[in-house]
Amino acid sequence: MAALLFLLFLSAFSLAAARISPSSTLTPTGKNSSWLSPSGLYAFGFYPIGNGYAVGVFLNGIPDSLRGIPDKTVVWTANRDSAIHPLNVTLVLTNDGRLILQQSPGQEVDIVNLAEDKIASASMLDSGNFVLYNSANNTIWQSFDYPTDTLLPTQRLITDDGQGQGQLFSSASENDPSTGPFRLIMQQDGTLVQYPTDAPSLDPYAYYSSYTNNGGPHVTLNLDPNGYLYLLRDNGTIIFNVTQGFPDQKTIYRATIDVDGIFRLYSYSLQYKDNWIVRYNTTSNKCEPKGICGLNAFCSNVDTDIECKCIPGFDFISPGDLSSGCQRNFSQEGCQSPKEILRFTMMPIPNTVWENASYDTFKTSIRQECEQACLNDCNCGAALFGDGGCSKQRLPLKYGKRVLTNPKVALVKVGMPGSPVGGGPSYPQLHPKKKLRLDILIISISLLVFALVILVISGVLIHIHQLGAHKNMSRYKNAEPIGDVAPRAFTYAELERATNDFKEELGQGAFGTVYKGMLMDFQKTVAVKRLEKILAEGEAEREFHNEMAVIGKTHHRNLVRLLGYCADGPKKLLVYEYMSSGSLADVLYAKENQPNWDEGIKIACDIARGILYLHEECETQIIHCDIKPQNILMDEHRCAKISDFGLAKLLKHDQTKTFTAIRGTKGYVAPEWHKKLPVTVKADVYSYGIVLLEIICRRKNIDWSFPEDQAILEEYAYDCFEAQELHKLFADDELVNMRQLERMIKIAIWCIQGEPSLRPTMKKVLLMLEGTVDIPIPPNPTSFLSST
Repeated sequence: MAALLFLLFLSAFSLAAARISPSSTLTPTGKNSSWLSPSGLYAFGFYPIGNGYAVGVFLNGIPDSLRGIPDKTVVWTANRDSAIHPLNVTLVLTNDGRLILQQSPGQEVDIVNLAEDKIASASMLDSGNFVLYNSANNTIWQSFDYPTDTLLPTQRLITDDGQGQGQLFSSASENDPSTGPFRLIMQQDGTLVQYPTDAPSLDPYAYYSSYTNNGGPHVTLNLDPNGYLYLLRDNGTIIFNVTQGFPDQKTIYRATIDVDGIFRLYSYSLQYKDNWIVRYNTTSNKCEPKGICGLNAFCSNVDTDIECKCIPGFDFISPGDLSSGCQRNFSQEGCQSPKEILRFTMMPIPNTVWENASYDTFKTSIRQECEQACLNDCNCGAALFGDGGCSKQRLPLKYGKRVLTNPKVALVKVGMPGSPVGGGPSYPQLHPKKKLRLDILIISISLLVFALVILVISGVLIHIHQLGAHKNMSRYKNAEPIGDVAPRAFTYAELERATNDFKEELGQGAFGTVYKGMLMDFQKTVAVKRLEKILAEGEAEREFHNEMAVIGKTHHRNLVRLLGYCADGPKKLLVYEYMSSGSLADVLYAKENQPNWDEGIKIACDIARGILYLHEECETQIIHCDIKPQNILMDEHRCAKISDFGLAKLLKHDQTKTFTAIRGTKGYVAPEWHKKLPVTVKADVYSYGIVLLEIICRRKNIDWSFPEDQAILEEYAYDCFEAQELHKLFADDELVNMRQLERMIKIAIWCIQGEPSLRPTMKKVLLMLEGTVDIPIPPNPTSFLSST
């Protein structure tokens, strides 16, 4: 009944929609860039994408975090395969009844191609449907009949007629609206199925099906205003409920086949104005869409994300775009003679499934027979072995994914290392009948020996020079400007003067004491850390300089900048930029100085970006090992910056036990430390989860001033989450969006899972914080601990 009332409501609005008359124009920028629906909810017009603009229908004022558009969620794109246009284009509803894009006189592109009818007017309706009318006021075209990647409430996906009207196609990428690699089709037999775009509509290529092939013809996919997604026969009979609906006032829905090939139902609260929330998806396995990693690559599940890998002997065509697939990194010229065949070998990829496009199959239970059959066949690029058979395949291999329960092995033909077809450069082959001239050989060898002698002498001279420079490094003042180059070497006397004989103490950390100082030559306030527990002589002395070089190369706005250091014998000091607002602990635990909700989320994102840089983006991977509020410093703008990163490497080699005690601060240390398990970047993720809980709840993780059942925040937070009593965690006068609070708590609980492999990567954490990925319901973080 509610849906019927909503339809009547929309119909009334449609009649009241303002008509767009001939000679009306739109431009990409300025106030006249779109035509709004009566309520202003939807708009038809220009939206920014990539380096240009596209024309389409979008929800006005509702952000699309995936595409990075802050005030629009695109639901339909015109001419999607040639959609991006320059700034100087104009959209015109012409007086002779055409809707065109005009860049200059004579340069016109039809938005809608109507061969016989002329457009007399147009309307943007509150349903999200853009409609064109003729002079008799009849509808001659509407965007609902030509969906791209999205289905809106009251819109139907009709049975496919072979012209594409009964299909949704994913976009090529978030910044490219053209037809992508995945499609959803309403088939003639009444089945809703997903396939790769380049595959025929046959069962072996499907990766989702409604299994309603007895539904008969004329079945449509429908979405109602309450999020009820269902298949309907033309006689009014519902044959399949995709979802049961989510009745919610002031909430809008859309169903989209996303770039990753998964069909999802989204909701957006007009009351809370949070992010889009996923209410349903055709699969939770992100490797399920066939071809997600492109040709000659296979997909593996990693935590809640995926990883694409090339088959042996292949590299990604475009490293930044894993869906681009992989190409050979060796040449496969010639395989006719026995000698040429010896240049190849077979490399296995176990537990993977692929499209079986074999051109030759035979029975065998011996893997070597399968390998040799492929090696002896020039047409064979790979073979699938298992289940008592061998199937020879031509390249490319398609639709690869790792399935641990699959016993089959993919065998890939690659060039032998060092051979002309191997991974290295291809060298010209010498034919047996051609002999090298002796004089050329003697000259070549002589030149090679001479070059080697010169190289050795140069190396010795450079080494002597570097030793001299190393000895003088701490004696002479470096005249280069501080902060713009690699860390500068200071003498101990210089830093003693800069800190007024270490007079003003800023704080104490795991490695030593921090003092405030002033570099008079540059009029720059700095923080000087006097280190302890560092070896003074021999190998450690050189290692200290090497580590300074590594840490000095880490430049990120969310890391405290290392400006210089001192290495005068046993005296080791580090010079950092001065952070005027103290540590996160200073602003978080002081009631009068606490950040508000939005500031807290910004700080959480700052910390996540800094850790992500250390884990994945800097030249040498760094595991911090002691993420806590005291090691997160704040500048005058309350931008959070991580300090003490990389210092774990400066500890003595024989202080492994001390390392654990120093770097693991009680309340923040990951469980694997105590269990003497291998420590990875996931230890930092755990510590970050605890800090995130503290930021959200504005209290210390362990605080015995609370009742016993509330004293340990990580346990109390999960109890409140499980009991759906999150309001108890945020006892404050500030009004907080409970959906946002729930989202942040879920992220934190995933981070503090006892099992390291269940914790997301920092890249995934940042995406969850920014609202661009789904967040599943987390399990009890202590379930792993109680079972081990």
